[in-house]
Amino acid sequence: MTAVNLPDFSRRAVLSEWMDDDAVDLETFRGCLQDLAKVNIGTLAYRPTLAFLDDLRRAGHWPQERPLEVLDVGSGYGDSLRRIDRWAARHGLAVKLTGVDRNPWAGQSARAATDPAQQITWLTCDVFDYPGEPDVILSALFTHHLDDDQLVRFLTFMDQRAKLGWLVNDLERHPLAWGGFSVLARVMRWHPFVRHDGPVSIRRAFSPADWSAYLARASVGGAIIRRRFPFRLCVSKVMAP
Repeated sequence: MTAVNLPDFSRRAVLSEWMDDDAVDLETFRGCLQDLAKVNIGTLAYRPTLAFLDDLRRAGHWPQERPLEVLDVGSGYGDSLRRIDRWAARHGLAVKLTGVDRNPWAGQSARAATDPAQQITWLTCDVFDYPGEPDVILSALFTHHLDDDQLVRFLTFMDQRAKLGWLVNDLERHPLAWGGFSVLARVMRWHPFVRHDGPVSIRRAFSPADWSAYLARASVGGAIIRRRFPFRLCVSKVMAP
């Protein structure tokens, strides 16, 4: 029997994802995003984000006199914000939703996939150039695209800009997640970028100890690190009393 040599999961890998290449064309990028939306459904990716917002609602932190302003960083195909919009409508909650992504194909793809009645704003810019102070800052499957210094800067940005709270919804670096996704992506015949980038994303992802170190470097206190099924690692903070 041939031994399987597993990658080193003791630390974040320094690897490149195909979708981060600025030379990728619109149709390829959009096809990747469309299949990533399917992955998000199958891996229950929206649950931690909706649970965080529901916790704010239940705790009475939702503004009564105006919409809750939500900024989604690395918004990609926009599927997360569309889910939030539908969730808020079911609960009779007013929201003002903005997605920001530095890749222009992301905003173009998200806009085309969104019902105009949802009135979600899509911006193409670097998050650190975003001038506003939203109530809530969210990100899903974004932070693993950052290097360590960028990630610490992002934590500082969220902690300084978010009025009510923020959430990072990302992956846990784990060999079972890596192996399982690699097999599932082939079986489901997802986009070639997804088959390549998914396992890379997991190797670039995090452990709880990683997040503790980043929070300390960013001088961010009061944040909670929590595992969520399957192989999700979420970091959140609520500023509201």
